[in-house]
Order: sequence, then structure tokens, then C-alpha cells
Amino acid sequence: MKFYDRESEIDILRNIEEDSNSSARMTLLMGRRRVGKTTLLKNAFASSKTALYFFVAKKNEVLLCEEFVQETESKLSVSLGRFQNFAQLFKALMIQSQSRQFTLSIDEFQEFANINPSIFSEIQNIWDSYKETSKINLILCGSIYSMMKRIFENAKEPLFGRATAKIILKPFAVSTIKQILCDFHPNYTPEDLLAFYMLTGGIAKYVEQFVINKSFTKKRILDAVFKEGSFFLDEGKAVLVDEFGKDYGNYFSILSLIASSKTDRADMESTLNMPVGGYLERLEKDYNLIKRNRPFGAKEGSRYNKYLIEDNFLNFWFRFIYKYRSAVEIGNLDYVRNIVERDYETYSGLMLEKYFRSLLAESKRFSEIGNYWNKKGEDEIDIVALNEMEKQLCFYKVKRNKKRISIPLLEKKSNDTVQKYPDFNLEYKGLSLEDM
Repeated sequence: MKFYDRESEIDILRNIEEDSNSSARMTLLMGRRRVGKTTLLKNAFASSKTALYFFVAKKNEVLLCEEFVQETESKLSVSLGRFQNFAQLFKALMIQSQSRQFTLSIDEFQEFANINPSIFSEIQNIWDSYKETSKINLILCGSIYSMMKRIFENAKEPLFGRATAKIILKPFAVSTIKQILCDFHPNYTPEDLLAFYMLTGGIAKYVEQFVINKSFTKKRILDAVFKEGSFFLDEGKAVLVDEFGKDYGNYFSILSLIASSKTDRADMESTLNMPVGGYLERLEKDYNLIKRNRPFGAKEGSRYNKYLIEDNFLNFWFRFIYKYRSAVEIGNLDYVRNIVERDYETYSGLMLEKYFRSLLAESKRFSEIGNYWNKKGEDEIDIVALNEMEKQLCFYKVKRNKKRISIPLLEKKSNDTVQKYPDFNLEYKGLSLEDM
């Protein structure tokens, strides 16, 4: 599959590379697994003959150093010798960078914590000692968000405050998802686009899997997910177990409830018969997996919160695959597939709302986009979008079927919100599959 999008990230990386000609740069590249960080690095520096790429595999430190030395000697045409630990090699590279500029990308950097926990303080000492005279462009890439955040953003950690730039790589935008589908399946229908968006969420690896399987229609996409040996069946666990560690069971239970529309903290606690506040806070702040959603116009700290899973694929995985894991484990994939088909219209309708919220965000027209419900949990409005500068307030009702949209009802539900914006121009609009 060809390389899509990422122009802005490549521009940022190349500008940083240029800046490193005058002084050392340390850039963090973060993002969830499968989002395309490694591919971005390789494409950003594909034309450079002096760009080193180190992948921190789960193996002995001496063996890692041997691999890294081979890469360095091949790319930089130098003789380095042998090293017993990475700190020695890193020091040698920092010394090399005093006389020549080069890029060093270290992928899965957080894995050093399992190989040699003292390595971060050693790197900090070496970096502080040589950065003023170095011309290295150091890029540290990691996919376990909580560990990377702790390593670089916890004031007690040795590498705190050392990074000179940070890039958080996000999934492909809606416009890119549409472009990919158009390239491979020009006659796609809105239903195909919704399924493609719903299951990939713009995650590069999932897009690639569907491209490999030529899965571009709703039927073929679900076929690819629910076939024997499917890559997708264990994917949620593969992505998250390293994040959560041995306590993953409680986190998985909470995420499964959120994916099944139990988005209120009280509902979760009554279902699980345990307090979940600490778990929710960590899922939001440490793991970046959920979002606290409050009604449009509500103040920070509002008690009327709902929690949402940000990632489309993980939301689907917890809603259908993890929830019915017993059937998956005994190979009864048809059973789970039938449940998906049964609930598809309702579930995909929620994804359609998210699709249009994303599209409106991409338009750069609005200062705030959200949804609304009152204190009783009633009068829900799918999308409310505000442009404060132009004094415009837009209300949207989203339905798969356009015929089921009632603009008069939308206007009635908006009364409470409208009263807070007396001088604003109002717009009411229905959005459906036809508008994708």
C-alpha cells in the first residue's frame, strides 16, 4: 500500500532535522500501536543515507547493541567496536555527532525499561554532557502511551524536560480514509464508507489489513473481521495488555461497559459492584483511551459526564468481540457476527454521529463541537457546533435514514441552549448516510 497523508508531520520532522545541524534535538514520537509511527519515520528519512534506525526488541542488551552497531557502521561508514551495554554505544554516538550531523531513531524506546531500567538515567547523563556540542537528531518513538508519558513527563524521572519537541501521531483524518477507499474501491457506497471508518478509525495497520484482503464493502469488511484466524480477533488484547499489565481485567470490564453504552460512572459501579473512579481517571489521563464528555455549554467539572472510547476499532472490539469472547474462544464466530448484524443499525448510527463530528472538526469552521443533553438526560442533540467569532450556532440531527430526521423537533430540543446565545445566527440541519 502506498504512503498516505502525514505531510505536516514529515515537514515537522525535516525542520527539526535541519535545526539539529546547529544543536542537538530530542524529539518524542508517540501514538497508539498500529497508527503508523515506524512507517512515518522510514518515509520521513528515506532519502537520507545517514539516518539510523534502532528497534528495541525484547532481547538481551548485548545482542541489541550488536544489531545497533551493525546499523551504525553500515550507514555512517565508521568502526565502533563492541559494546556490553547501550549507554556505552549511546556515548559513542554522541561523540560521533560532534563532528557530523545524523539522525538516530529509536523505536519502541520504552522497552528499555524491561531490558535495563538504569538506562534512562545513563542516557540523561550522557545527553546533558554532550548535547551542547552535538549535532544529533534524536527521535525516541514509543507505542505504550503510559510508559512514554511517565518516562518523559514525570518530574521524578531522569529524562523529564529533556525533549525539545513532541509529536503525537493521530489516526488518518476522515478525508484520508475517503481517499484510500476511493483509490481501491471507486464505486464505494456510503454504507461501505461507514463500515470502513467504523472498523479502521483511521489506524494505518487496520486500513492495510483491509486493503490486503480487498475488503472494501460492509460485507467483506465484516467477513475479514470474523473469519477463522482473523488478525482482528485478538487485536484489542494485543494492543492493551502491555499498557495495563496484570490488572487488565478490571480495565477491560470498564471499557466493555462503555462500549455497550453504559457511559455513566454510576451505571458502571452498580454493574461491577466496585468503585471505578480511579480506573476512569487513569484510562483518561495515563492511557489516553477514553474521553470525558459533558453536555455542550456545561462548565468544567460538570457532574453530568459520559465516558466515550476514543478509538473506533477498540470500541467495536469491546462491544462485540470481548463481550462475547466465550463464543469467540470456542470458534462460534457466526454467533458473534449475527449479533453484530442484529445491532448494526443502532451501533453504526452512533459511529455516523462521530464521523460527522470529525468532519466538522476538519473543516476548521468551529471553536467548539459537542453534543447536548439536559440534567434529566433528555432532549439529546447529536451535534452542536459553535463559531464564536462569526456568532454562529449550528444544530445537527444525525440519522442513517434522512426521512427519520425532524427539524422541528431539533429546534424544540435546542431551546435551552439557544437562550444562552441571544445574538447568534442559528442553523438547523439533518445529516444522514447520503451526506457522507
